[in-house]
Amino acid sequence: MDRKRKRNVGNKYIILLVALICFIACKEEVEKPVIKEELAVVEEPEEILEFGFNLNDYIVKRDTIRRGDSFGVILERNKVGYPKIFHIAEKAKDTFDIRRLQIGKPYTLLCSKDSLELPKCFIYQPTMEEYVVINFHDSIHAYTSRKPIKYIEKTATGVITNNISETLEEQGLSPRLAYKMADEIYAWTIDFRRLQKGDRFKVIYTDKYIDDTIYTGVHNIKAAFFEHNNEPFYAFEFMTDSTKGIIDYFNEEAKNLRRAFLKAPVKFKRISSRYNLKRRIAVYGYKVRPHKGTDFAADIGTPIMATANGTVTESARRGGNGNYVKIRHNATYETQYLHMSKRKAKVGQFVKQGDVIGWVGMTGNTGGPHVCYRFWVNGKQVDPFKQKLPEAKPISDSLKVKYLEFIKPLKYQLDNIFFKPEIEEEEPEQTIITQANS
Repeated sequence: MDRKRKRNVGNKYIILLVALICFIACKEEVEKPVIKEELAVVEEPEEILEFGFNLNDYIVKRDTIRRGDSFGVILERNKVGYPKIFHIAEKAKDTFDIRRLQIGKPYTLLCSKDSLELPKCFIYQPTMEEYVVINFHDSIHAYTSRKPIKYIEKTATGVITNNISETLEEQGLSPRLAYKMADEIYAWTIDFRRLQKGDRFKVIYTDKYIDDTIYTGVHNIKAAFFEHNNEPFYAFEFMTDSTKGIIDYFNEEAKNLRRAFLKAPVKFKRISSRYNLKRRIAVYGYKVRPHKGTDFAADIGTPIMATANGTVTESARRGGNGNYVKIRHNATYETQYLHMSKRKAKVGQFVKQGDVIGWVGMTGNTGGPHVCYRFWVNGKQVDPFKQKLPEAKPISDSLKVKYLEFIKPLKYQLDNIFFKPEIEEEEPEQTIITQANS
């Protein structure tokens, strides 16, 4: 009897224990927080904008024009039929002549984002800045445009220890600054081959960038100060003729730093043969063979510059002259440039001092690459180095007042730039001065 009662009591405890466990489990289930599934956030790809298009919307194919390529060949290679190619070319011809594609120039195809990858737009870049768009996505239209350009103003100083190129190189600055100061600004004021140790300079210039990232070099020098043999030389850039775009450099008293003619038609020149009316040459049996030009030796492909403003009267290839260009500067002066590999200037074209009119070559009678520079005064060939050549045009009285006001802030800025030994700056000063789509 007692055993049976004990078994019943034990069963009751087991039942109570099971019930308690079930109650706790159910309560935990009820109180268990509901975890909501979070929806995955799909981030939109960052826009990649170029040529006015979001490149994420297309399959982008880039290449350069190769020998044998044409607009039609390129599109046909990318599965566009000839009838459509002809239709596109006809519609676009008023904006761009598709026959003008040049070997080596880049182009971009914007294609559909599907398995067919059919071209929707053709973009050609004749220069780093300019591009031509032929869009045939829906309707056909063509236009030309330019990439955004940014100019950043900078300053630099230097003290000459050997030469100006080394001084700039030590600071990681562009050698273009040396070329511009030596050949464009101070060419007639300072002989850069005879700089003295301790000569020093300050310069305000602008660097040019395309699309914010593509550095294209020094754009211009706005103002400069050069101390040579303890003598100061200021230079300020100023446009004297907005119609022809003529820019000169003047000092703080509005005096032109240039002469009417450059000393040479090529930069970093070496005279290999001077003007000599009594020259004798061994290969001609030492007979007198007058040389009425001045030969400047230079590598093939070196740019040849017009030494003064003028109008091109001849541009041809003829006999011993080879490829040559002749320029009339006024009623008194003419110049001629012989043996070019290729001519750039055309008859009737007005060229400015420093404009590239061709490239050094070996055409005609020549034993090596050079440009033979010839100089006429009143129709007679003379030695340009023995002429008292005129200075470049001074500023007119009407412009002088404007010029002197224009240079005031630039001169103040120059005078307040300190040389490196005087003050050390952690970072070179930079100012974004303009941004344009021009």
